[in-house]
Amino acid sequence: MSDAQPHIRFAVVDDDDALARLDRETWSYLHAVKGPEQPPYPAFFNERFGPRDHLVAELDGALVGYVRLGYPTSLVSNAHVRQIQGLAVADAARGRGVGRLLVRAAVARARSVGARRITLRVLGHNTPARKLYESEGFVVEGVLPQEFLLDGTYVDDILMGQAL
Repeated sequence: MSDAQPHIRFAVVDDDDALARLDRETWSYLHAVKGPEQPPYPAFFNERFGPRDHLVAELDGALVGYVRLGYPTSLVSNAHVRQIQGLAVADAARGRGVGRLLVRAAVARARSVGARRITLRVLGHNTPARKLYESEGFVVEGVLPQEFLLDGTYVDDILMGQAL
């Protein structure tokens, strides 16, 4: 890859295959709480999350990352909060600031739609993601000890957030 800077944009319907492939290629118990997808592979976009719920990163003409921004619940009383509900960066693009740009874009998007808070959940053993989120102003707001059993190991679920 060149020294070009990542470009962040909203996803479009035509990104479905590339996003599904990126999800499969980056899958790991470091960040996933369910096993890897098996063929036949489902579409990336679905009735719950469409293109406008995703910001994507392009680098050298290739889609190299995404962040999914949604509501933490369907409650009207919780509608002022947005939640990062997925983040992935292609291995070849790691260390290029793609994840940081996607997190910043998600925060900016949440602000632009009038959200007062943004939250996320991250697995306790995912130190790189936790450090990224902390460096972008997220703080630990709760811990669910041993919430998941992943590949034979109990893992904490860390709740993080920040005011906007």
